Amino acid sequence: MHLLVSVLVIAGLWLLQKIVLAVVYRRVTDPYTRYRWRKTTTYVFIVVGILIVGREWLEGFKALATFLGLVSAGIAIALKDPLVNLAGWAFIVWRRPFDVGDRIEIAGHKGDVIDQRLFQFTLNEIGGWVDADQSTGRIIHIPNGRVFADPVANYDKGFKYIWNEVPVTLTYESNWKKAKEILTAVAFKHAEHLTAEAERDLLTASRQYFINYRKLTPIVYTSGVDSGVRLTMRYLIEPRRRRGTVSAIWEDILTEFAKCPDIDLAYPTTRPFYNAVEGKPELRPKAP
Repeated sequence: MHLLVSVLVIAGLWLLQKIVLAVVYRRVTDPYTRYRWRKTTTYVFIVVGILIVGREWLEGFKALATFLGLVSAGIAIALKDPLVNLAGWAFIVWRRPFDVGDRIEIAGHKGDVIDQRLFQFTLNEIGGWVDADQSTGRIIHIPNGRVFADPVANYDKGFKYIWNEVPVTLTYESNWKKAKEILTAVAFKHAEHLTAEAERDLLTASRQYFINYRKLTPIVYTSGVDSGVRLTMRYLIEPRRRRGTVSAIWEDILTEFAKCPDIDLAYPTTRPFYNAVEGKPELRPKAP
C-alpha cells in the first residue's frame, strides 16, 4: 500500500507539473522566463512529493527522533558529497552569487551559467585554448559544493563592465608621443560611449559593494620594456564584446600607424648598434 500510494503521488505530481508548464508555455515565449518556471515548479513539486511520500512511509515510526538519531551519523558519512552539494545549491539559491546567464570563473573554469540543479550547475565553457574569452563548445558540470571551496568570479554581478588592456610596443626610435595621441583617440572612439553608462551602473553597484573607481574614461599608460616603448590602452568594455572590440582597435591602430613614417611597431629582431656613430653625441667615445 505504501508503494502504491508513493507511485500514485509521484505520477500525479509529474502530470500536474506538465499541465502547469503547458499553460505557462502558451502564454510565455521568453526562454529565460520559461526556464525559471520549469526549475521553480520542479523544486516545488519535489518538496511536496518528499513531504507526502515521507509521511506515508514514516507513519509507522512512533519514535522518529530515535530512528533519525541512529541513522544520521551513517548518512552524514555515506552521503557527505551529495549533502555538501545540496547545501551548495541552497547557498546559490539564497545568496545568489550567480544566476543563469551570468559569466563566471570557478575552480579554474570559466563560462556562462546555463543550468542550475540540486547537485550541480552547468557552464558553457569559454577560454581554454580559445583566445579572448570566446566559447570552446564544451559543457562543464560543476558540483554545487565548489562554491564553498573556491572563489567565484562573476563578470556580470554588481558592476557589469570589465577593464581590458591592449598593449602596443614601439621601437625606441619611434615618435611615441605622437603614437600615444593616436592610441588615445582610438580608445575614445571605441569606449567613450560606455563612460556614462558605466557611471550609472557604478552608482547602482555602490549601494551593495564598495567599488571606488575615480576614472572611467579610456587612458593610455607609458612604460619601457626590453624591445621598446610600451603604450598600454586601458578601457571599459562589456565582457562578451571583448574580442570584437580588440579586433576593431587593432585594425584602427594598424591603419593609423601606416600613415606615419616616424612610428614603427617593435618585434623581436637583432641589429648592430654603433655607439660612435648612432649614439648621442655627448655619450660617444672621445677621441684620444
